[in-house]
Amino acid sequence: MTDAPPSTLLADQTAYAEAVQLALDAAAAYYGDGTSTLDDDSYDRLVRGIQAYEVEHPGEVLPTSPTGKVAGGAVVGDVPHTVPMLSLDNVFGAEQLADWAASLERRLGRPVTEWSVEPKLDGLAISARYRAGRLVQVVTRGDGTAGEDVSHAIGAIVGLPARLAEPVTVELRGEVMMTASQFEDACAKRQAHDGTTFANPRSAAAGTLRAQDRPYVCELTFFGYGALPYPDDTSELAVRLRELPHSEVMAWVAGQGVRTPAVTDVGGIVATTLEQVQERVEQIAAKRAELPFGIDGIVIKCDLAADQAQAGFSSRAPRWAIAYKLPATEKITKLVGVEWNTGRSGIIAPRAVLEPVELDGSIVTYATLHNVADITRRGLMLGDSVVVYKAGDVIPRVEAPVVHLRTGDEQPIAIPQVCPTCGDAIDASQERWRCVRGRACRVIASIGYAAGRDQLDIEGLAESRIQQMLDAGLIADFADLFYLTREQVLGLERMGETSTDNLLAAIERAKAQPLSRVFCALGVRGTGRSMSRRIARHFGSMDAIRAADAEAIEAVEGIGPKKAPGVVAELVELTDLIDKLVKAGVTMTEPGWTPPADPGAGSGAEPGDTSELPLAGMSVVVTGAMSGALEALTRNQVNELIERAGGRASSGVSAKTSLLVAGEKAGSKRTKAESLGVRIASPEEFAALVGAFL
Repeated sequence: MTDAPPSTLLADQTAYAEAVQLALDAAAAYYGDGTSTLDDDSYDRLVRGIQAYEVEHPGEVLPTSPTGKVAGGAVVGDVPHTVPMLSLDNVFGAEQLADWAASLERRLGRPVTEWSVEPKLDGLAISARYRAGRLVQVVTRGDGTAGEDVSHAIGAIVGLPARLAEPVTVELRGEVMMTASQFEDACAKRQAHDGTTFANPRSAAAGTLRAQDRPYVCELTFFGYGALPYPDDTSELAVRLRELPHSEVMAWVAGQGVRTPAVTDVGGIVATTLEQVQERVEQIAAKRAELPFGIDGIVIKCDLAADQAQAGFSSRAPRWAIAYKLPATEKITKLVGVEWNTGRSGIIAPRAVLEPVELDGSIVTYATLHNVADITRRGLMLGDSVVVYKAGDVIPRVEAPVVHLRTGDEQPIAIPQVCPTCGDAIDASQERWRCVRGRACRVIASIGYAAGRDQLDIEGLAESRIQQMLDAGLIADFADLFYLTREQVLGLERMGETSTDNLLAAIERAKAQPLSRVFCALGVRGTGRSMSRRIARHFGSMDAIRAADAEAIEAVEGIGPKKAPGVVAELVELTDLIDKLVKAGVTMTEPGWTPPADPGAGSGAEPGDTSELPLAGMSVVVTGAMSGALEALTRNQVNELIERAGGRASSGVSAKTSLLVAGEKAGSKRTKAESLGVRIASPEEFAALVGAFL
């Protein structure tokens, strides 16, 4: 895990006062309607800088400083809390966590034997008040002592039932947030009415929770993280809730029909050692990118009520709990430009040019924009402050403009009227615009890609040679390569007998490449090397692929209902090219595939039985520099080896990963695998396992 983000250095009292006001304004916006001038990471840096200055200058501490306030303390509320809703202090790494735990145990005078470890959900804290089992009021955190009544939202919050399973009087506390699907739906509704989308799920949830006069309704989700009786309640339940360990309280909450993290892949656990705590922290962090909702850390607390009672509280936070913050996956930066490029299949794609910003450990200067419809949906303008998002290994993308930061100087993004590469017309009939010339627009790139090492592997076919052949009218696409004669190639400038024979031999060898590589060479949009292997293994032959409809294509792992029709349509478009490949004798089947016994059994054939293969049913990830027998192989060749041995090659480590092949400098993927308990093998061990397939 990473250390704390660097703090903002404050030179003098004036800079300190300005920083305090900036933090106060940012917190008021963040906890008010979800908007802010700062992203989470920038706010953390600012507060750490304020803390550092106050340590050095204790006599200059301002009463408005965020270091002495509950999170959201700038927000005004008029509903007093029965028990204050406090914030959590933060740590940013294993060493800081160990220091905090040691300090807590010194305060208690004994070791903590039971730790609760739960995800820190990225939402808004609320208090839900039940009387006789019926939900009667919902209140925001506010300044920690009083919050805002948002009971009008009752009925729109999934996981917060109108009635509990038992007719009890109790106060539940938890986070209101939006899941990924709820956020997508909310953005679509807002865009339809206001022309812009929400900046991120948290701001969408904050605005939605408070909204009373919108012409549309957006759904929210609640996750409970605690339950407490009213202060004057002496009932049997109240006594139990005060004495039960936190983990048992949460089990009771879930039993009442309330949603808790227990229903997710990152549910709370009880750990008996700090080593187990850190292991669970790593496990939750590793799953972060796969979750359908946002988390920004992990909460560690004493599980036993006696430990909590003895540790007590500071003015702003419990001493028995801490938030282990994770690196930011989104930042706010400027959109300074948009570049338009035509891909090898003719797709015209925009790319955002950003003011450089550090995001998840790397400097980001470009981000995905997808297409014109995406730009329009998000209401983006040049000069906008934008939220840039990245999770795990995902390519950075622009999420949305931060509309409240607009100055009036922003300009519309210029949309191309002709193909930016060749100047021909644009086919705008679908969301993804395309040059009317299709692959012919960038035919050199298309042929060069097909001949590449991970596709047909035609050695010696440089871009300059492709251009010569195009200029001479010898080829129009890569299928024409297989019809070249020796005389034609010899006639090209700077082509002697030896180089001609070598090139023609490489082209002849390419005919024997498996279907997966041939399909990849086609460059079908939405399919790459991994997806091409899956398609080839699923259908087994080009005939079966071409006969498949969208529903059959959708059955391939990783192809959803949106992508499948496009694959089918493009295969129809590539009919002439594929026919030429078939006529030339290029391989159109996948090794190990067994044709169906009944010719009329359907379009999809199953590959041969792999149950006896060494990697049968295993998901395998390869990372780091390979050595030994694998050293000479490209990563794509290693992935092909995995699949010949019955496994499935994957690019990311997850709880579903069966084996990680870790070479030198394996890095974060090895760390993630260790935290998840995934089996790890060296390149040499893996080579021995699949030696029969090398």
